[in-house]
Amino acid sequence: MMKTKIKWLIAVLVILTANGVTANQLNNTTNPAARGYNPSTQRLQQQMQTQQMQEQLKLQQDQQRQQLNLQRQAQEERNRTRQRIQNSQPGQQISVQPN
Repeated sequence: MMKTKIKWLIAVLVILTANGVTANQLNNTTNPAARGYNPSTQRLQQQMQTQQMQEQLKLQQDQQRQQLNLQRQAQEERNRTRQRIQNSQPGQQISVQPN
């Protein structure tokens, strides 16, 4: 009975130790002096952050471009409407304040 418990405890310790080593190898610390520092993981993390920042910048630029296009289209539509009104009422001056 006692030998079975000891074997069971040893098995549990081996499993826990193996998990601890694996967890230490996966440590994403950025401190080169720290145990478990992995420079390739650090590079990958930096690359992913850079890519995310670039994608966010591109998204912002796309949104700005879309907003400017919408504003331009709205202004063109106002200009067309103003011209249509002026053409339909010859001899009358329409004063429209620019936006």
